Amino acid sequence: MNQLYIFLLPAAAAHILIVSVLHVQVGARVDPMRRVYYVDHITRTTTWQRPTVESVRNYEEWQHQRSQLQGAMQQFNQRFIYGVTILQTRTDSNGRVYFVHHTTRSTQWEDPRTQGLLNDKPLPEGWEMRFTVEGIPYFVDHNRRTTTYIDPRTGKSSLKSVITFLSSSLQQLSMPQHIKITVTRKTLFEDSFQQIMSFHPQDLRRRLWIIFPGEEGLDYGAWEWFFLLSHEVLNPMYCLFEYAGKDNYCLQINPASYINPDHLKYFKFIGRFIAMALFHGKFIDTGFSLPFYKRILNKPVGLNDLESIDLEFYNSLIWIKDNNIEECGLEMFFSVDKEILGEITTHELKPDGGNVQVTEENKEEYIRLVAEWRLSRGVEEQTQAFFEGFNEVLPQQYLQYFDAKELEVMLCGMQEIDLMDWQRHTIYRHYTRNSKQIVWFWQFAKEMDNEKRMRLLQFVTGTCRLPVGGFADLMGSNGPQKFCIEKVGKENWLPRSHTCFNRLDLPPYKSYEQLKEKLMFAIEETEGFGQE
Repeated sequence: MNQLYIFLLPAAAAHILIVSVLHVQVGARVDPMRRVYYVDHITRTTTWQRPTVESVRNYEEWQHQRSQLQGAMQQFNQRFIYGVTILQTRTDSNGRVYFVHHTTRSTQWEDPRTQGLLNDKPLPEGWEMRFTVEGIPYFVDHNRRTTTYIDPRTGKSSLKSVITFLSSSLQQLSMPQHIKITVTRKTLFEDSFQQIMSFHPQDLRRRLWIIFPGEEGLDYGAWEWFFLLSHEVLNPMYCLFEYAGKDNYCLQINPASYINPDHLKYFKFIGRFIAMALFHGKFIDTGFSLPFYKRILNKPVGLNDLESIDLEFYNSLIWIKDNNIEECGLEMFFSVDKEILGEITTHELKPDGGNVQVTEENKEEYIRLVAEWRLSRGVEEQTQAFFEGFNEVLPQQYLQYFDAKELEVMLCGMQEIDLMDWQRHTIYRHYTRNSKQIVWFWQFAKEMDNEKRMRLLQFVTGTCRLPVGGFADLMGSNGPQKFCIEKVGKENWLPRSHTCFNRLDLPPYKSYEQLKEKLMFAIEETEGFGQE
């Protein structure tokens, strides 16, 4: 029996493309503009992209996710950033802002998100609290000569106070009244594209009123609209985004997106859409790679960012870094080959790089340049279009106090972490489930609130997101990979994480207090600390 796969390609004509991969004749043709396209003679449909085994696999994964969206939507309300579940700001007849809490059906003048943020208890010896020019509190540890947004008295993450600052800052950009966006579920992508791009960017900062024809138009529909549209917009079958790796379902820009003649328009639209999600405090369904979040924050990316998206490439550069390439007889130049849609081209990493040989003296420069290329490889125009749309709605400087992991939480929300599920699907190396360090580890996780557990999960796996199947379906760089705790190092060492393998290197600490102190320091200090 033939198996049919639906390939969606956004274009002015809003094609719906069905390509049969098994026992179906697919013919190549050329349109009046001399662009090659492919015809499925059974379904009488067309596609710009030639079907491949990999594209079919990607589609099957997307379709599997799509089939589970209904169940995910039922759990959607469990996602949160902080304790306010359904909070809305309104303005009275005198222009004064008040807050509506729909769960308790109560109103108040004070913003419940800002209450109780500052602690009156004295700081530990050697600590000092200061404020940024925008009024965000941060803490100076003069003992270690470090700064952090973490309050040492409570161990609370800085995320809450920074989010509060962002919310208050964005209120200055908010526009009065509301805009209506009318979409049908069947043509959600195209309807949304046409309307979002027809609005002036500042209008997208107004309160959203999402209308599905035939259904009651409520502002709560915005939550569902962002959730469902993000799944459609970021579908790899549009060829705008691709999975970061074979078994890594975080997304990055696809360098082959140019096969869609209108791809830059769509990247500008997606930039607006993602900025709208952040501006209005709504969540999306699908997450990006951490290097892409760094780009949204306008932060540099480098060699260490490669590990989470291309472990093999990362390891090859580490080998070059750790070995004498001249003694090994390697002959390399400042150029790389790249393949897009079967076409191989050469990219020079520096002017005349094809004639500049890599030596022990200049290999550090080569590693830096080739890592930067791998993380951007031919998507400069797409990235520029994305940020053109993004900055029209939400200027990037408003996100300057976030790191990549915090931005992921802002955009994707936090799932409620099931501690029993976590324990049930964890494996151990050189420890057993009865080892005292393991007992202490789970005691530490049990004492944490959900936000801290998310931070711990991010530290070890690189993301706060869990698959639909929970910890049983965690993925690593080489396929399914359980959460793992391994005995490594000495008792005075800090924990380390290997995000590609979901593995925590936990030294054999001598007491619970020591384990707690070392883990807290590792997961709350500077971004990327102790990670490989």
